[in-house]
Amino acid sequence: MHALLQRVARAPGGRRGKWLVLAAWLILAVALGPLAGKLGEVEETGPNAFLPRGAESAQVNTELQKFRTDTVMPAVVVYTGGGDTAAAAAADRGAFARHVPAGQAVSAPIPSEDGKALMTVVPLDRDDDLTGTVDRLRQVAGADAPPGVDVRVGGPAGSLTDSVAVFDGLDTTLLLATGLVVAVLLLLTYRSPVLWLLPLLSVGFAAVLTQATTYLLARHAGLPVDPQSAGVLMVLVFGVGTDYALLLIARYREELHRHKDRHEAMRIALRRSGPAVLASAATIAVGLCCLAFADINSSRSLGLVGAVGVVCGLLAMVTVLPALLVITGRWVFWPFVPRNGTPARDARTVWSRLAAAVALRPRWSWLMSVAVTGVLAISALGITMGLTQAETFQDKPESVVAQERISAHYPSGASDPAEVVTRTERAVEVRAAAAAVDGVARVEDAAEQTPDGDLTAVSVVLRDAPDSRAAKETIDELREAVNPLGALVGGTTAESLDTQRAADRDLTTVVPVVLLVVLAVLILLLRALVAPLLLLATVVLSYFAALGASNLLFEHLLGFAGVDWAIPLMGFVFLVALGIDYNIFLMHRVKEETGRLGHERGVLEGLTSTGGVITSAGIVLAATFAIFAALPMVTMAQMGVLVGIGVLLDTFLVRTVLVPALALDLGRRFWWPGRLSRLDGDGPVGTSSPAPRERPHEVA
Repeated sequence: MHALLQRVARAPGGRRGKWLVLAAWLILAVALGPLAGKLGEVEETGPNAFLPRGAESAQVNTELQKFRTDTVMPAVVVYTGGGDTAAAAAADRGAFARHVPAGQAVSAPIPSEDGKALMTVVPLDRDDDLTGTVDRLRQVAGADAPPGVDVRVGGPAGSLTDSVAVFDGLDTTLLLATGLVVAVLLLLTYRSPVLWLLPLLSVGFAAVLTQATTYLLARHAGLPVDPQSAGVLMVLVFGVGTDYALLLIARYREELHRHKDRHEAMRIALRRSGPAVLASAATIAVGLCCLAFADINSSRSLGLVGAVGVVCGLLAMVTVLPALLVITGRWVFWPFVPRNGTPARDARTVWSRLAAAVALRPRWSWLMSVAVTGVLAISALGITMGLTQAETFQDKPESVVAQERISAHYPSGASDPAEVVTRTERAVEVRAAAAAVDGVARVEDAAEQTPDGDLTAVSVVLRDAPDSRAAKETIDELREAVNPLGALVGGTTAESLDTQRAADRDLTTVVPVVLLVVLAVLILLLRALVAPLLLLATVVLSYFAALGASNLLFEHLLGFAGVDWAIPLMGFVFLVALGIDYNIFLMHRVKEETGRLGHERGVLEGLTSTGGVITSAGIVLAATFAIFAALPMVTMAQMGVLVGIGVLLDTFLVRTVLVPALALDLGRRFWWPGRLSRLDGDGPVGTSSPAPRERPHEVA
C-alpha cells in the first residue's frame, strides 16, 4: 500500500508527470464522452426493476411475458361530475381506439353501481411509446370533455407514465443543480476567483469516467442500473469527489507554507493524505457493495452503481486534481497565496478554541453529545412505515386522482386487479378458490392463455384499494388459497407486499455485513481495536439520531404520511459509509499527531488541523444530497433529507465533540492494543515528555 501511494504521489506531482497525467485524462474524456451519454440506454425500467429477486410477484411478471398480450398495459379512464358523462365516454371511445394495438379493443363504458361514474379500459402497447400514448389520451379526454364532466386517466399505464415523468430529465437536472451548489460552496470556502474551478473540473472528469464505466459494466457485465441509481450516482460523485478535493487542497496548502518547491509540497501532501482518502473511498465503496446482498433489485443497483462512482471519483481526485494544482502554481490560491516560511494558520482559531473547550471537560462533552443524539434517536421509535401510491408523490399526479375517483364509485381494486397465473388444466379450480377468498370483489370472466395453451392468466378484482393494508391482507389469503394449486399471484398490490417484506429481510442481512466491513477498515487504518469500535458506535448512534430528526421533519414540516420501506436500509448504508468518512479524516490526522506530540496534544492538534476542511466537506456533501428534497418523488426526497441531516450531525457534533471527547477521556486506552496505547506518559513513543510542537517537515 505504501509503495502504491508513493507512485501515485510522484506522478501528478512530478515536473513532467503532471503534464502526462493531464494529457491522459483529456484523451480519456474525449474517448469516453460518447459512452457517458449512453447511460440511459442501459437503464432497467422493466416490471421487475424495483422488485425483490425471486419474489412471487416478480415470477408472475416473468410468466406474463409468455402470453400473447405480454406487452399490453391498460390505461383506465374514469368520468365523474354532473355533466353528460355517457356522451363524453362514447365520444372518447372512438378517439381512443386509434391508439390501441392490433387485436385489442377499447372496452365499453362501465357504469358504477351508484350511477355517478363511468370507466373505460384502454389497452395500450407498453413497448410502443407508452408514456407518449398516455399523454395523448389525456389530451384527447381533456379537450373533448363537456361542461361539468371531470375526466382522469389512470390505471397501470397512467401510474407508470407519472412515475417515469419524475425521472424524465432527472440526470441533467440533478447534474446542473449539484454543480451549481458545489460551485457556490467552493467559492465561499476558498474565496478565490480561480481555485474553485479546479475541484469542479476534476469532478467533471470523474463524472465522465463514472458514466462511461457504468455504461460498459451494465452493457457487458450485467451491472444493474435503474433511473433512481443513475440519478443518485452523479450526486454521490460530486459530493464524495469534492470532499476528497477539499482534504487534498487543505493538505497541499499546508505543505506550501513549509516547502518552497510546489512539486515537493504536492508529493508530501499526497503521501500523507493518501491513506485517509484511500481508506475513506474503500469504506464507502465496500459498504455500498454490501447492498449486493439485498433482495430488492433497486437497492442492489444503487449500491453497486454508487461504488463505481466512488472509485472513479477517487481516481480523479488523486491524479488529475494534483496535476492541475501543480500546473497552475501558487497563484491559483490568490488572494490568499500560501508563502513558504509563513504560518499555515493563525495561532488561535475557532477550532483551537473548540478543542480547548472539549479538553477542559471531555467527559461532560461526550455525555452531552450522547444525550443530544439519544433524544433525537428516540423520535425514530414513532416512525410510520410504508407509503401508498398516492403518498409516494409530493404533488398528486393524475393517476392518483383517477384512483381516488375509482375507489369512490367502484370496488377500489377495479383499476388494478391482481394477476393470477396458473396451469390451464387447473384454471377452473383456481378461479373457484380465488372467488371464495374474503376481500375478492370478483374474478373476471375473460382470461388469457399462452400461445401453447399451457398457462392461463386470470384477473382478480380486490374489494379494497390496491395500495391499502386490507388489499395486502387479501393477497396473502389469495396466495394461501391458490398456491397449493400451483398458481402464482402478482400485480401491483402483490409487488408492494413483496417489496415491504424484502426490505425487512434486507435490513437484517445487509446491516451486519456493513458494520463488519467498516470495522475491518478502521482496524486496518488505526491499528487498534477500541478506537474503531467506539467510532462505529458513534456513527450508528448518529444514524438513529438522523432518522429521528428526519422523522420529525417528515411528519411536522414536510407533511409526509410515512417513511418508504427502502429508506431505513438505504439511509443506514449511506450514513454509516459517509459518516465514518469524516471520522477517518479526523482520526488519521490524530493518529499521526499522537505519534509525534503525545495523545492529548495529538487529539487537540488533529481536531484543530482538520476542523475547517472537514466542516466544509460535510456542508458540501449535505448540500448535494439536500437537492433531493426538492424532487417530486417522496422516496428520493426522504433519502436526501436523511443523509443530509446525518452528515451534518457527523460533521458538527460527532466528529467535532463526541469523538475527540471520548478519545481524551479514555487517554491511551483509546488506541489499545496498538502501539500508541503504550505511550510513555503523554509524549511520543519511547519518550518521557511531550515532543517539541514545531517540526515543520513532519506536520501533516
